[in-house]
Amino acid sequence: MAAIRRAIGLMSGTSMDGIDIALIETDGDAEVRRGPSDFVPYETAFRRQIEAGLEDAKSIRTRDQRPGLLGAVEKELTKRHGGAVLKFLSDHKIGKNDVDIIGFHGQTVLHRPLESLTVQLGDGKMLADMTGIPVVYDMRANDMIHGGQGAPLVPAYHQAFAARIPAELGKGKPVVFVNIGGISNITIISGGDDPIAFDTGPGNALIDQWVSDKAGIAYDAGGSIASEGQIIANVVTRYLTKPFFDLKPPKSLDRNDFTLADLGDLELADGARTLARVTAEAILKASAYAPEKPSLWIVCGGGRKNTTIMNDLAEGAATTKAKVIVAEDLGFNGDSMEAEAWAYLAVRALDGLPLTWPTTTGCNAPVSGGVLVKPS
Repeated sequence: MAAIRRAIGLMSGTSMDGIDIALIETDGDAEVRRGPSDFVPYETAFRRQIEAGLEDAKSIRTRDQRPGLLGAVEKELTKRHGGAVLKFLSDHKIGKNDVDIIGFHGQTVLHRPLESLTVQLGDGKMLADMTGIPVVYDMRANDMIHGGQGAPLVPAYHQAFAARIPAELGKGKPVVFVNIGGISNITIISGGDDPIAFDTGPGNALIDQWVSDKAGIAYDAGGSIASEGQIIANVVTRYLTKPFFDLKPPKSLDRNDFTLADLGDLELADGARTLARVTAEAILKASAYAPEKPSLWIVCGGGRKNTTIMNDLAEGAATTKAKVIVAEDLGFNGDSMEAEAWAYLAVRALDGLPLTWPTTTGCNAPVSGGVLVKPS
C-alpha cells in the first residue's frame, strides 16, 4: 500500500489572476482527503508584467530561454508563490515539516504542442529554499519528450474523483469533468478505461480580454454583461469552424490560438454574450469523442460562476437528457480543484506513477514526470 503524503498544490492558470493553493493528503491513487485552500490574487501591476512577458515569450525556441522581461518576471512570480505558501502555513497553523511535497505548476507563457515546446515560469529550487519544503515542478516536459502534448494533466485527479460520483447520477454512462479556465478542457471518464481528455476551445480568456479592452473591466462577473447581449450567430459559426475543431484529440491550445479578431466591432454585451455561447458550444461539441453520450457534466474553474455560460451548457446538454452540475454539488471545490490536482500529481510523480496517458495527451505510453528539488 502506497504511503499517504501531505501535499500542497500551487496553480496559476491562463487567466493570470493569481495563485490557487490547496492542501490534500493522498496516496497518489484512490485515497484523497481534501484540506484547506486559498486564493492569492496578483496585483494589477504584476499581472500587467506577465501580460507584457507573453510578447517576449513568443521568441522562445528552447524551454530554458527567458528573453526580455521573463527572467525578472519568473523571480517575482516565484517569490509570490513562496510568500503564498508561507502565509498559508501560518494561517492554518501547519508546520513546514508537516508537508511532504509541493506541486508547483508555475505560469504558462508559451504552449506549442506541435513543436514539443511548453514553458512555465517558476523556479522550483528557489521555491524549495523559500519554503523549506521539497518541490516537484516542470511536470509537463516529460510527457512531451514521450510524444505527448504536455496538456491537460488534471485528468489523473478527475479519475480519482469519478469513483465518488453517486451511481444514480452516473447512470452507467460516461461522465465529463469540465474545467473552464482561460482555456476550457474536459476529462471523459468511462468505466475502467483510461481517461480521455483534451482542450475544447476558449474558456474565460477571450471574454476577459473583450470586457477589459472595451470597458476596462477585468472580467464579466457572473456573466452579467453577457446576459444583456444578443448572440451573433455568424460570429459563433466563425469561431466553431476553426481548424482546431477538426482535429481529433488529444489536442491542446495556447492562449493565443483564438483571438478577438473574429468578433469585429460588436457592442460590449453582444460580444460577451457571443463569446459565452462559443465557450459552451465548444465544450458540448467535445462529447462526440465519448464512447457514448455522457449522462453528467461536472463543471469546475472560474467559468462555472458565469451563469450565461452555465445556462447555455445546461440547455445544450438537456437535448441528450444529460445533466450539468457544478463541482460543489458533489462536495468538491470548483475553485481549488486544479491546485489540489497539482498536489496529487506531485505525489504521483514521487512514486513514478503516470501523470498522462495516450488518451489524454497523445504520449506514446503512460508516463510520469516532474523534476524534484529539495531545499538547501
